[in-house]
Amino acid sequence: MLKKLNDFLAGLPMTIVAGVFLLLDLVPHLMEEFGGTPADLSFLPFDPAWVTIIISGIPLLYLAIWRIIHNPGISKISSALLICIAMFAAIAIGDLFAAGEVVFIMAIGALLEEATTNRAKKGLKKLISLAPTKGRRIIDGTQEMIPAEEIRQGDTLRILPGETIPVDGTILNGETSVDQSIMTGESLPVDKGVGEDVFCGTINRFGSIDITATKVGENSSLQKLIRMVRDAENKQAPMQRIADRVASWLVPVALLIAILAYIFSGNIVTAVTVLVVFCPCALVLATPTAIMAAIGQATKHGVIIKSGEALEKMGKVDTIAFDKTGTLTYGRLDVSDVLSFDDAISEKDLLSLTASAEAKSEHPLGKAIVAHARDKDIPVTESAQFKMTTGKGIYAQVGDQKLLCGSEKFLGENHIAIEENVQSALKQLRAQGKASVLVADGQKCIGIIALSDVLRPEAKDMVSRLADMHTQTVLLTGDHKTTADYFARQAGISQVRARLLPEEKVRNIEKLQSENHKVCMIGDGVNDAPALKTADVSAAMGSMGSDIAIDAADVALMSDDISKIPYLKRLSNATVKTIKASITLSMCINCVAIILSLMEVLTPTTGALVHNAGSCFVVLIAALLYDRKFE
Repeated sequence: MLKKLNDFLAGLPMTIVAGVFLLLDLVPHLMEEFGGTPADLSFLPFDPAWVTIIISGIPLLYLAIWRIIHNPGISKISSALLICIAMFAAIAIGDLFAAGEVVFIMAIGALLEEATTNRAKKGLKKLISLAPTKGRRIIDGTQEMIPAEEIRQGDTLRILPGETIPVDGTILNGETSVDQSIMTGESLPVDKGVGEDVFCGTINRFGSIDITATKVGENSSLQKLIRMVRDAENKQAPMQRIADRVASWLVPVALLIAILAYIFSGNIVTAVTVLVVFCPCALVLATPTAIMAAIGQATKHGVIIKSGEALEKMGKVDTIAFDKTGTLTYGRLDVSDVLSFDDAISEKDLLSLTASAEAKSEHPLGKAIVAHARDKDIPVTESAQFKMTTGKGIYAQVGDQKLLCGSEKFLGENHIAIEENVQSALKQLRAQGKASVLVADGQKCIGIIALSDVLRPEAKDMVSRLADMHTQTVLLTGDHKTTADYFARQAGISQVRARLLPEEKVRNIEKLQSENHKVCMIGDGVNDAPALKTADVSAAMGSMGSDIAIDAADVALMSDDISKIPYLKRLSNATVKTIKASITLSMCINCVAIILSLMEVLTPTTGALVHNAGSCFVVLIAALLYDRKFE
């Protein structure tokens, strides 16, 4: 009941009411201070400032008492406690306006902080929804669908094309291609055969396979992924306000100065004035106002920052780790090279023949070749006698030519020798991280169609600009080392860690943190979620990234424009500098006001006005961040 009342009074509507009554009380005070005739408020049965004190003072008092009861050690002493002391001191000498003013400014600060520190949404529910609910168990040749939680280690399961694999296991029979992007972020399905491992939550794309369950329930890869996201979420500590960090010495100093002022001056009003001007309202307002302005500016540029804490931490980041697929690259396959080894067949003819042969294929490589040919207006004709060998390649007749398209192993199984020049070309393409489809006419290899993910054109300039800001970059990817090295060279990234599962990405980030680096992680896939949560601050590709990655991250790049990363870093640096400058300025204003109070130049009322003006000045400086240019 008390909590509900507190939340109601601290809300925006009641804070507006408090402000109206404080303004009503300010008018006669101003007229009296400047020698005019005080306004007649006799129509009110009470001093209007009492409304402000009750509305804004009760939540502050509640917060101060709660911290005294629940906070450990010196953190029991907070800025809320100092302002409550000043409020009661002002009430004791009858200066209700001063009492109302200090608590009202704090109420405004609390609203600003609440408005700018919205926490990231939890992605756990969506991650959990990816876990398969059923599996097809084989007992004595009979199939039965059972709940996933009933699957036991050693059970034999059959996975049909298009189905999600319900547990970790090893293939007993069959060959297939498995979409492992949920675990590794790899853009291509991985061909799998007997004896190879498959993971829970990954998708069987083509052939039917039988597997033996090796890790089930909470031990499966997907459940481990869910557990890591949950653990990383719990590790995130809420941002401790700057005012509260200094309150441990601010409160005793304020009380000491006020007591000494009373002892030496014999004037209780001077002591109360010191307490009023000592209140850290400007200090409290500096952080949330600067953050709100920066978040507003970032939103205009298509960068969604979910919390003020993330913005502050980004300003301290010195290392940025990137996922590859869908982050540094577009995450889509495209034909990069067409190599003909037959003088009678041009590159255009080779592409036409291969696309025609692959037109009935469901494999991503085949689909990419056909799409590329059609984009280039290259003829794609009807093929005959199409046959697909799962995970290896296809056979088709195009016109009077019989074609085999697939892997080196596939051509070898069909007794087609791979000549030295073809081997050399394959080696070079692999070094560039490209996937290759070999094309044979039944007797020899006549060409290679190479495919590759596409590096974002802005990646290299982005890495260079980060280096200019003394920020190092690291590539963390589930892809092969050769592929990772090739794209890292293209982007200008020197540190590469490849073939990483989600937990290995987490360990790499924790290692960087143990070396006293502040790490930002940029990613887009489900497999990046634990790393995004583990990093000090994280950003996800908002347009094409998975919902789980976006929920796990602190920042979302809505246009998938990674050139915004240097902008985000500069904005965060400027925000941290502005906050520090505002805090320094607010402390200087407080020091001057204390001296004027001790000289009895200020009264509690004028002290409150000076204190209010200082707070407004600090807010104005912080708000200027909104229109600054960072491009």
